Amino acid sequence: MRLPEFRSPLARAVLPVVGGLIVLALIGSFTWGMAAVISSGGAESSERLAPSTFTVGNVEFLSDLVESDGPLLFAELGTPVGARSIVVDHTGDDPALGWRVYWAYPADRGPDCIVEQVLGTDRFIDCEGREITVDQLSPPDVGVRPVVYDSTRLEIDLRGVAD
Repeated sequence: MRLPEFRSPLARAVLPVVGGLIVLALIGSFTWGMAAVISSGGAESSERLAPSTFTVGNVEFLSDLVESDGPLLFAELGTPVGARSIVVDHTGDDPALGWRVYWAYPADRGPDCIVEQVLGTDRFIDCEGREITVDQLSPPDVGVRPVVYDSTRLEIDLRGVAD
């Protein structure tokens, strides 16, 4: 069976464009449908999009790393902006105790002033070029805290963060 051929110049110009628009509409509808399915799951879907906990790793390894290279900076945890950028610090000799969490911006500035770490130190440079220490970073909201499981695994509980 032969496919029909369009003979008029108008049909040869318009019908491929209309066909392309139909294909784009189908792709857009599919994308919208998938977004609706993902976002309709309530707490479960928000957990997939931006997890409420962040697993950092083994406390012994991490405490040695913090001791030698300074606090750990984690930028943009599950968000397109730095709203969930954190700094994890450790003090003391016991790897299971002494973990602290800070927002990755100075206490006297807002979340739009994300710091950069001076590599291998406990110093940070803020958006104005000031050098600050980890203690000068913003303390976290209520509910944002480090949690050590089985004295071996460090996780950061981010449930206090409003997404």
